[in-house]
Amino acid sequence: MIKKAVVPIAGLGTRFLPLSNVVPKELFPLVNKPAIQYIVEEAQSSGIKEVIFVVRPKKSEILGYFKGDSSIEKILTKRNKEELLKKLRETKDLLKSISFSSVSQKKPLGDGHAILQAKKKLGKSPFGVFFADDIVDSKIPCILQLDKIFRTSKAPIIALKKVPEKDVSNYGIVEVEKISARLYKIKRIVEKPTKDSAPSNLAIVGRYILTPEIFNYLSDKNPNFKKEIILALALEKMIKSGKIIYGYELEGEWLECGTVPSWLESFFYLSLKHPDFGPKLKDFIKEKGLY
Repeated sequence: MIKKAVVPIAGLGTRFLPLSNVVPKELFPLVNKPAIQYIVEEAQSSGIKEVIFVVRPKKSEILGYFKGDSSIEKILTKRNKEELLKKLRETKDLLKSISFSSVSQKKPLGDGHAILQAKKKLGKSPFGVFFADDIVDSKIPCILQLDKIFRTSKAPIIALKKVPEKDVSNYGIVEVEKISARLYKIKRIVEKPTKDSAPSNLAIVGRYILTPEIFNYLSDKNPNFKKEIILALALEKMIKSGKIIYGYELEGEWLECGTVPSWLESFFYLSLKHPDFGPKLKDFIKEKGLY
């Protein structure tokens, strides 16, 4: 059902300075591949055919990564480095099933503003949204979990995950009406509520399926006090106008990469789970008395 996806990556990555000054944080490694590759692989395995990156002007490193460097391939071929060539080709193979393009977000005016820049490329089709700070480790790709609900409902749907009550002030939290085991009708979205005012402990994860109708609300000339256009506020306006938006409590592990501590936690989670590197890393930790 969902064939197009938007991936906003125009952020400045200030939490990762000074490294993010020279390397986009989306290219920071998670084990042996960059974070953005996990996003694209999820899109690919969900049947998405077109990925639109929303980037800062002159930020071409992400598209360059997926296109690869033919000169390196030629050198490795001459040296008969088949294992290394295989790794390069695995990344390049993503291009065979997905087309990549980009649009520019000239000013950092919010995540909703970023999505709005892709309006022409998206046309009148429903589409997925992937925020690159969120990686989901699951048997069924997260966006595909949402897509299965969308095929029936035809209404926007947001990925949700329960968080400890002490942490609710770090997230967008939803007030919901339960429909089934994991499916909810969203009644209200509250950005970073206090522990006492939070309507639940269901946090919004950076995965959405949206319909073109969202652009009417993103284009509304009522930005927040910072003059930013925020997706959560646009969705809240939709709810208040009587539109139905669903939430689905995803199956799998939600790995965050938006801060240095959360990125490190995600790095070690995936490293310890990796079939090749995990056992060696566990032995190293025991050997050094780190655990």
